[in-house]
Amino acid sequence: MQFSLVPVLWATLLGSSAAFTGIASKPLAASQCRQFQLRTGPVLKASAEEQSQADDEIEKLKTMAAKLRAEAMALEADRAKELAEAAERAFQKFDTNQDGEISLEELKAGLEKAFKMELPEKRVQQLMNDFDTNQDGALQLNEFVGVDKFRNALEQLAREEKMAAQEAQKAAKVESEMAKFLEEQMELINDRDPSTSEKVISTLPYLFPLMDGLQFGRFLLVENADNPLVAIVAILFALYKSVPFSGFIAFIALNLLSSNPSINKLIRFNMQQAIFLDIFLFFPGLLGALYILVAQNMAGISVPPAVTEIGSDAVFFSLLVAIGYATVSSLLGKEPDQIPIISKLVQDRMPRFEVDMSQFGQVQPRKEETPGDDDKKDKKD
Repeated sequence: MQFSLVPVLWATLLGSSAAFTGIASKPLAASQCRQFQLRTGPVLKASAEEQSQADDEIEKLKTMAAKLRAEAMALEADRAKELAEAAERAFQKFDTNQDGEISLEELKAGLEKAFKMELPEKRVQQLMNDFDTNQDGALQLNEFVGVDKFRNALEQLAREEKMAAQEAQKAAKVESEMAKFLEEQMELINDRDPSTSEKVISTLPYLFPLMDGLQFGRFLLVENADNPLVAIVAILFALYKSVPFSGFIAFIALNLLSSNPSINKLIRFNMQQAIFLDIFLFFPGLLGALYILVAQNMAGISVPPAVTEIGSDAVFFSLLVAIGYATVSSLLGKEPDQIPIISKLVQDRMPRFEVDMSQFGQVQPRKEETPGDDDKKDKKD
């Protein structure tokens, strides 16, 4: 015989639910309420007593805090009073003449006595300036801060002076190094007085315009062919012309050498002046050629040989005078800078050597600006 438990379980669950619903829906009886109050009353009473005790503790702490603050203020007042009395006693010691103020001399003497050391008057004056609030040149009692603060101020001044001295020492070292560097670099620029050999060498560049100017002196040279000087000049001219492109080579060589700062300034100046003399020889030849072209070919006028000879002799004579003046001045060690027009152009053209101290660079000739450089800069801007 088979027996099923499912109907029994369903009946049990339904009965328990009905019983619980019935209990929850019934109100508590009066006896049950009194029993609940008896059980919870002691707990509420204990909580109220604890709260009262906590409030009492807070009040006690507040009272103690107020008392401590009052004691601290009293101690602070006593300390301030002691400091004021100590400052007044120290003030009386510093104020040796008892006039109610401390002068610079009294301050210096008092500090030296207190610190047992000699103080620079500059430091004492700085202290006076720092603490003399009314700027009357003396310290009154309300400005007197006490020996300890003076000590701290002096120590601070000493530290600042030490730092300033270190900075000055560093600056002096840098300045010394820069001066040494400048001196070394300036040694590369030979602007010293020329030696005897340099005086002689400084005259040699004028052979360049002399050789190119012999074409204007052909009439004088032919007339004085027996003169030994003319023979020497003829030999030099033959050697000069034997070198291909001798004029161009001489021009380039003189121009490059005149930019060398190690060469004596007198030699460099004469190199530049020789170049300009040679350039100026171009204009008489050009004018003579144009005159002959216009007079003979266009106007049909024949130019007398005497006119050509006089013009050539005048140019050659002027060249000899300029070279003679430059040679004599150079041999005397004096810069030949009095040739009209040419010497001024040479002075403007001479390279100027500068030292870049910020970069400790090498000595370099300053770049000559051309008129077009300004326009290029403006376009870039």
